[in-house]
Amino acid sequence: MSPSFLQWPIGPMSFTYQIEAPGVIDWARSRFVLGVYPLAGGVYYQTYMLTPVPYRKLAAWLCGWCFTLGNIIITLSVNFGTTLFFIGCINVFRVDDGTGSGETVGIFQAEAYHVYLIFLGITSLCTAISVFGNRWLHHLDTGTVIWTFLGTLAIVICVLAIAAEGRRNAAWVFGGFEVNSGWSPPGWSFCIGLLHAAYATSATGMVVSMCEEVQRPATQVPKALVGAILLNMLCGLIFLVPICFVINDISAVINDPTGQPLPAILSSAIGNEVGAFVLTVPIIILGIFCGTGCTTAAARCTWAFARDGAIPGSRRLKFDSVNQKFGLPLNAMMLCWLVQVLLGLIYLGSSAAFNAFNGSGVIFLTLSYVIPVAISFFSGRKALTNAQFNLGKLGWFANAASIAWCAFAIPLFSMPSALPVNQSNMNYACVVFVGGIAIAAGWYALKGKQYDGPRTTETTEVLARQPSHASATRKSSGHV
Repeated sequence: MSPSFLQWPIGPMSFTYQIEAPGVIDWARSRFVLGVYPLAGGVYYQTYMLTPVPYRKLAAWLCGWCFTLGNIIITLSVNFGTTLFFIGCINVFRVDDGTGSGETVGIFQAEAYHVYLIFLGITSLCTAISVFGNRWLHHLDTGTVIWTFLGTLAIVICVLAIAAEGRRNAAWVFGGFEVNSGWSPPGWSFCIGLLHAAYATSATGMVVSMCEEVQRPATQVPKALVGAILLNMLCGLIFLVPICFVINDISAVINDPTGQPLPAILSSAIGNEVGAFVLTVPIIILGIFCGTGCTTAAARCTWAFARDGAIPGSRRLKFDSVNQKFGLPLNAMMLCWLVQVLLGLIYLGSSAAFNAFNGSGVIFLTLSYVIPVAISFFSGRKALTNAQFNLGKLGWFANAASIAWCAFAIPLFSMPSALPVNQSNMNYACVVFVGGIAIAAGWYALKGKQYDGPRTTETTEVLARQPSHASATRKSSGHV
């Protein structure tokens, strides 16, 4: 939760309902094409198989670049979000500002380079866990689900039980309508605020990159996607509604010097600094878990795209290889780490420009998700006839809703967060998106003739044969 999450929408009503809207759309488009094409390339491979032969190479190239860039950028934004949240949590501890005015400041006034160094540490930690803990990642995944529920319950119970500054009434929580963004009409302000909810659900599709390490991926991975989306919606609702009940002054939270609304809300609700910090610890740890999961998925996605020669240096730098010692695509993972570290340097020059990566990551993934859905829809969904995970006639409605949502969301998420537009609230996501597409187009112009598309005849057991967490899962339970 960032300050703009409180500023963009129209009060608590948006917190309550916005998390559900993208979740419903995500459920509707839950990549049921996976039931036919369960490979690590995910939507990239699906696009190639569904597109008419004359256009399939170009379509797969575009989708693959969007999917790969989206995976890496979302991983970057998760790790950077954890960094900023961690700093905000530290700053619930206040000290006198030294001016004699009686005002207080956080105990850690982080400079830009402090933020970057913490980000570097968190990114490296998530990568290290993914590499050295590869055999036990299935336990981490299970633990994350349990940790999410327990952490959510602990926070909800504490803030509602204590509520040091009182509680709002239900009418305000479920019907509060406050335009803080400057956008008009208010309904458009509500739509602009959907970015944060879409961001929260955008990474669910990254799980398709694990298809080649899962037993019965044609059924298990779609089930995992649907379950993740429903879990996200449920936990989001359980968490946000009680939080809204204990927000007494939205403007004070937005302007809190910690720069992070949630620590400020918890601090006012609990009434003491130590208690507020303790309640933020589960979220910090969950951020590390999420960063690790995103790192793992992004590496598999990058590896799948690199083995088809679509990434510069794939053969020479072995981004297309699986490390035999660790049983994972180590070089592809280190490429993801390097890209994140280099892009993170942008924060040293402009925090506003860096924030564009949140929106652009959602745009890249949204476009990559909708391409195979749209191709399948407009070709009569013929390829899904024998899918093992199929919605039947309801699939037509789900596909149509998904296409309509993506056509609306992509330009929407390029809009500025507030009016009037200035350097701090300008949305540069479209610049990052166009830049990414330009790189993809340029590389296609240079190497497109050598690109033959995904290796459709290659076995789907390349990683599954490695001593990874997938094989451990098979031995223990046979389930994802």
